[in-house]
Amino acid sequence: MKRWILLQTLVSMEYFRKSVTPITICRAFFDKRISQEVSGDARGEEFEGYVFKIMGGCDKQGFPMKQGVLCFCTEGRDGGRRRKSVRGCIVSPDLSVRNLVIVNKGENDLPGLTDVERPGVRGRKRASKIRKLFNLSKEDDVRKYVTTYRRTFTTNSGAKKCSKAPKIQRLVTPLTLQRRRRELQRQCQKQPSTRSHLLPDSRSRGSLAKRRSKLSAASKPSVAA
Repeated sequence: MKRWILLQTLVSMEYFRKSVTPITICRAFFDKRISQEVSGDARGEEFEGYVFKIMGGCDKQGFPMKQGVLCFCTEGRDGGRRRKSVRGCIVSPDLSVRNLVIVNKGENDLPGLTDVERPGVRGRKRASKIRKLFNLSKEDDVRKYVTTYRRTFTTNSGAKKCSKAPKIQRLVTPLTLQRRRRELQRQCQKQPSTRSHLLPDSRSRGSLAKRRSKLSAASKPSVAA
């Protein structure tokens, strides 16, 4: 099963042909909201057939767009400062960066974005997720299947080759079961010793009851016949 990581690149306005101004390129995105899809034909011949989805952006002051917020500030008191924390979700000319996701790929490949396939290094880390991924039972050893996404690399000096795999979480092995049994045994051994000085002994309880009965019998007045 192949897993691919997401690639991203920054495309500036200087990338497009000189005959098209930046305003005409971005005009197709104006008055659109986040999560709306826009055709890429208006951006140039390189993007014919592409469909982009607006995911966000930042304005020239650095404030990000937020889904569900139409304007950046609500009406406050008269004379109060308008403190801007987030921007609205509608695209306008004051944006400096727009975040787009490719929904449909066109005929031409974008350099550094769609012409490269880079496999993902990270795999599943939880033992139950790995069993579900490879359709394993509880009796199968999960550690053998982690080597499928083990990464090999060389050190900075280039003298040694190393390999690295993600650590498996919630992995139950005979060693972990042995540690758990030892910990339970240690707690059971410690528990009666800590409570022995708090609870009186059974012999002392019996002798105390006898003494109390003798004292109560002696304190009762004798009835003359």
